[in-house]
Amino acid sequence: MTVRRSAAALAASAVLCVAAGHAAVAAPSPTPAPAIPSGLYGTGDPTYDGVWRQSLALLAQDTVGVKPAAKAVDWLTGQQCDGGAFPSYRADTAKPCDVKLPLDSNATAAAVQALAALGGQDAAVKKSVGWLKSVQNADGGWSYNPGGASDANSTSIVIGALAAAGEKPDGVKSKGGKTPYDALLTFAQPCGGKNGGAFVYQPKQPGIVADSTSAAVLGAHGMGFVATIGAKDAKGTVCEKSTAVEGAAHNGAAYLSTALAKTGHLNTAPMPGSEDPTEKPDFGNTADAVVALGAQGLGDQAKKPLAWLEQNSAAWAKGAGPAAYAQLIFAAHATGTDPKSFGGTDLVAGLNATGPAPEKAAAAENSEKKDSDSDSGIGVWWIIGVFFIASVGVGFLISGRRKNQQR
Repeated sequence: MTVRRSAAALAASAVLCVAAGHAAVAAPSPTPAPAIPSGLYGTGDPTYDGVWRQSLALLAQDTVGVKPAAKAVDWLTGQQCDGGAFPSYRADTAKPCDVKLPLDSNATAAAVQALAALGGQDAAVKKSVGWLKSVQNADGGWSYNPGGASDANSTSIVIGALAAAGEKPDGVKSKGGKTPYDALLTFAQPCGGKNGGAFVYQPKQPGIVADSTSAAVLGAHGMGFVATIGAKDAKGTVCEKSTAVEGAAHNGAAYLSTALAKTGHLNTAPMPGSEDPTEKPDFGNTADAVVALGAQGLGDQAKKPLAWLEQNSAAWAKGAGPAAYAQLIFAAHATGTDPKSFGGTDLVAGLNATGPAPEKAAAAENSEKKDSDSDSGIGVWWIIGVFFIASVGVGFLISGRRKNQQR
């Protein structure tokens, strides 16, 4: 997940750098960040991840039995373009999508997973699935934006969307007859060497493996963000030669297990141009890896990174916002962990607080208010009753109590 959003962040930083260079000459007025719609989760600029974080937030709420606010769902469906695709974000939904607006396979696939889980959005889901099929590459995979080379992350998340919509991913074939699983196998690395068993983002980008491997393991199982706990993998963590997608999934999970064994977490490389060259703990990719290990049936190998997340991720989630809370909830779900008591943190409450109050929460608040009002009325009559009984006499009061005890 992190790589998908990092690509957009890098693009944004490049634009900002160019703007800064021109500012030295022309000093243009800075473009204000878009206002945050009331139905959107998170408070950060949604330009590059609005649909993404909304989709993950709604899906995570559904996973833990929380009914999202209607306006939050409406915000997401309102982002869909007429052709079925979702952009990363569009501010003006009153008019059709601009032809120059980049359409995002990741945002579209994430929205499909969320809307399919919530139910009642069949028409929107069908349109999005149709669009995804229309932009499938000849190798069977998908790129971040249509027209680019397939990558492991985009292909995997689309597989999850197809499965969520009731499609059989292995039956969705390109014009060349290739399936999404055929594409996944092109990213799988042979055993041995630094990245043995991993899935690379793209063959020409062999250095990006942690995020793409976690995504591809889930994709190989036909799963989306919400993964069920897999049957115990009897092969353990040994990488074995395989040309089947099932074997590639095992090898990918084995790679993640080895990468996590020492510290219990994955690291992120420093951003290009950063003054700090040291690697930092990568909370998002670690959470994704836990989900992948749980799905593969390597629950024992998921315990150490899960414990690390429970001990260290609270501040990260609070700062990063709804998508981060969602990733942790998915990790808890894939390991049978209580998301409301995640190392002392209530992930569900944290997520709910980043957006409009969920329907059930609002209903509970109204119910509590009614109960409070009712209790207040009962309290008044109770006081009146006590005074009445007292006026009759202490003996009668004691007698009444004894009768109550005999019932």
